[in-house]
Amino acid sequence: MIKIGLLSDTHGYFDPRLKVFFSDCDEIWHAGDIGNILTADEISAFKPLRAVSGNIDGTDVRIVYPQHQRFTCEGVNVWLTHIGGYPGHYDFRIRDELKTDPPGLFIAGHSHILKIIPDKKLDLLFMNPGAAGKNGFHQIRTAVRFVIDGKNIRDLEVIELGKR
Repeated sequence: MIKIGLLSDTHGYFDPRLKVFFSDCDEIWHAGDIGNILTADEISAFKPLRAVSGNIDGTDVRIVYPQHQRFTCEGVNVWLTHIGGYPGHYDFRIRDELKTDPPGLFIAGHSHILKIIPDKKLDLLFMNPGAAGKNGFHQIRTAVRFVIDGKNIRDLEVIELGKR
């Protein structure tokens, strides 16, 4: 069993309240637009960080964090990316691979919109934690935590961090 803290679109701002919300998490996963390497370093100094780069991230972030990560966590095949779309509207750049080799858990950021949707056609769970940073068009900053226990994804919780 592993507890995950999930965030995206920090755009250079790691809210101190996330340290409380993620305090009992084993890892933090970041779905891109970290903002800068200093923010990534701040998060990884707090908890082990698994992250991908996003479209606003510069070379400093892209050198360390790839555009996509595919891995197995417990018994769940995970795909972490920044620009991925959502069920029924997946990004054209990943759509074919997603249909050919779907993960059990598909995580994307970019939209700044919190969405957690089961995709029954591809038999996967889609998560977008919304945006935790202060920049963007979102109204409320959000992040998510959940547990992966074997092949089960459970105990999902959302935090609202207030207006951007």
